[in-house]
Amino acid sequence: MKVEKNKMVSLVYELRESDPEGKIIETLDESKPLKFIFGSGRLLPDFELNIHSMVAGDDFGFLLPSENAYGERREEMIIDLPVATFERDGKIDEEICRIGNSVPMVDSEGNQLAGVINEITDTIVKMDFNHPMAGVNLYFTGKIIEVREATDSEIMALTSSCSSCGSHGNDSDCAGSCSH
Repeated sequence: MKVEKNKMVSLVYELRESDPEGKIIETLDESKPLKFIFGSGRLLPDFELNIHSMVAGDDFGFLLPSENAYGERREEMIIDLPVATFERDGKIDEEICRIGNSVPMVDSEGNQLAGVINEITDTIVKMDFNHPMAGVNLYFTGKIIEVREATDSEIMALTSSCSSCGSHGNDSDCAGSCSH
């Protein structure tokens, strides 16, 4: 069976920075393979393009340039925020506000995003909201382990889960921000 839309795919891979000899970023082996429904929009589009029509047992190796992966690093995504943003009772919350910490934030339109604190001064906290792999060329090597028909319940789980909480149609698991 070929890798194509609505097929359940299991695969393993090693992800390296830039080329086959680059720094290892992530490894998934057969004890914990990546399982997903092909064409569901959960993976990088160019990743899916590179494995389309493969069958179980096929090996792969390909480069995703940063512009086809997580994009280039953008300076406008590095923002200075007032120190007061991180104060609690007039003091900086050092549990949260420390260099290198990834902090969940909400923008002016209510979108959730994470930023990494790069610098702290007396007046500002410099945060980088670029994706951690922005500007990085990704080199994947791996193997297709299994390709099968996705079950109706697997396909339904994709469309019925709440994007804000991950609940699958069970209101008791939802924080109340989505409508089921």
